[in-house]
Amino acid sequence: MAAASAPVDSRYKWVVLANTTAAVFMAALDGSIILIALPPIFLGIDLDPLAPGNVSYLLWMIMGYRLVQAVLVVPLGRLGDMFGRVRIYNAGFVVFTVASILLSFDPLRGGSAAMWLIGWRVLQAVGGSMLAANSAAILTDVFPADQRGLALGINQVAAIAGQFIGLVAGGVLAVWDWRAVFWVNVPVGVFGTIWAYLKLREPARREQPERAPFDWWGNITFAVGLGAILVAVTEGLQPYRGHTMGWTKPTVLAMLIGGTALLVAFVVIERRFTAPMFELALFRLRAFTAGNIAGLAVSIARGGLQFVLIIWLQGIWLPLHGYDFEDTPLWAGIYLLPLTAGILVAGPLSGFLSDRFGARGLSTSGALVTVGGYVGLMLLPVDFTYWTFALLIATIGVGSGMFAAPNSASIMSSVPAAVRGVGSGMRTTFQNAGSALSIGVFFSLMIAGLAGSLPGAFSSGLSAEGVPADVAQQVGALPPVASLFAAVLGLNPVEHLLAGTGSLDLLAPEHQATITGREFFPHLISAPFQDGLVVVFGVSAALGLIAAVASVLRGAHQPQPGAHQPQPGALATAGPQPVGPPRVGGTAAQVESPVPGPSPAVEDDLPLVPRPAPDDD
Repeated sequence: MAAASAPVDSRYKWVVLANTTAAVFMAALDGSIILIALPPIFLGIDLDPLAPGNVSYLLWMIMGYRLVQAVLVVPLGRLGDMFGRVRIYNAGFVVFTVASILLSFDPLRGGSAAMWLIGWRVLQAVGGSMLAANSAAILTDVFPADQRGLALGINQVAAIAGQFIGLVAGGVLAVWDWRAVFWVNVPVGVFGTIWAYLKLREPARREQPERAPFDWWGNITFAVGLGAILVAVTEGLQPYRGHTMGWTKPTVLAMLIGGTALLVAFVVIERRFTAPMFELALFRLRAFTAGNIAGLAVSIARGGLQFVLIIWLQGIWLPLHGYDFEDTPLWAGIYLLPLTAGILVAGPLSGFLSDRFGARGLSTSGALVTVGGYVGLMLLPVDFTYWTFALLIATIGVGSGMFAAPNSASIMSSVPAAVRGVGSGMRTTFQNAGSALSIGVFFSLMIAGLAGSLPGAFSSGLSAEGVPADVAQQVGALPPVASLFAAVLGLNPVEHLLAGTGSLDLLAPEHQATITGREFFPHLISAPFQDGLVVVFGVSAALGLIAAVASVLRGAHQPQPGAHQPQPGALATAGPQPVGPPRVGGTAAQVESPVPGPSPAVEDDLPLVPRPAPDDD
């Protein structure tokens, strides 16, 4: 790859920060913007997502984007290392923008329209993955160590905040026109693409690397293995043959077992390949390993939180406080704004402080702050006082911001320059996989908690309002997932479940009014839902503690300007070293000059030893 040197201009790094922050915000926002907008989207394409056979459309609209990002960020990070991070990043802007245009164009109806949206969402996720996989590496290239925490903090906070701002944006835009949910990205994408192509440059290279072969078998086994597991998690949420969920379905079990086997094979392949896509040697760096374990734990805890809070607000709290079910999606997004505000306030500040005081104390404290918020939510009654709820979710937001920025800076500062793309991709993979897995885990915990008591509550409650006993028992026996998805879609779950039975028309007007009113379903589900909340937030608190412990174990070392900077791939062992260019991943290490600024420091007490030393050149 030809080296392209940008002029040494202290303003250049801020241009890079602004562009990459806009990119990751846009990609993260689109991961959640569809959630609140689902009711208008399904209405617009004339599809009932809760009708038999249609639930899979709903699940893939929610999960497909996250699944693709979890699978692709590492291969795309490796491609960035091989062919240029800026080049792959710029292409990601183009792919994302084109997919957004095609999504807003959807000319079809019914199931065909849903498949159109799911298919182009997959392409949009490919573009988002190209942006996410390389943005942190590009930032690390251009910012010196004493400013890296601030830069990565702003970038990481934009990604997290985008997930929650997407909820509000989706609700507001979809009320106007559901297609606006997709074309809102187009102006940002077009501007960002032109801006990136005109302004961003690859770092100058003093040593041209040998072109390493692409790790095809590693990429295939990783993508198919992780993809199979995440597809199994998605399919496992659907009922199967009288079971409340589909975890016993043969295809789900086959994908779980097969996916795990492929990931084992992937590890074996990566240990033997000369230029692997997944640099297992990076796990010898304590800061990298501990930071990713902590990040995975926090992602699992936070990823499912979004969905649990939405169900809580839309299915129970908002109807009890006078909101119609069809209005609850938008208001749920608005009432979650304190969570976003906490992230926005704490993230950049903690990144700035981590540049001066190190990452360990701030990231550990942030994880512990989230634990306090989860414990508070666990103790909160189902029908809470809003300001108490707002304080608790703001606390989780502050803790998440305190954790994310220093943790990302610590991980990326520990990675040698030649493999920053794949290091960034590995970091993002842990986050995205944790977020996708958490949806399956949290939904499963919630459904399991409801399955024991919700059927009886439904049957007795409906019978008391004059619904025939056989119909009440039939509705009560329906899987809880139907009620939860109805709440997410802004539907009255009881009215929706009884619509096909004809029982409502036979009831006295006062009983019809009670059953279809705002408070009937929330009162039925409150007690069973409280049990599920205790389990879910207890698991989140435990994950926060795991993250805090891992953060402590990262060590106190923080790279500083002027510290000893070993070449990437330097051997950790004592003794004479071979001459010639150091090697990382089987190629001559890319000794890069950031554009502009001093050479980035890497963790000098834990140098990377990815491959055996080369012969003398």
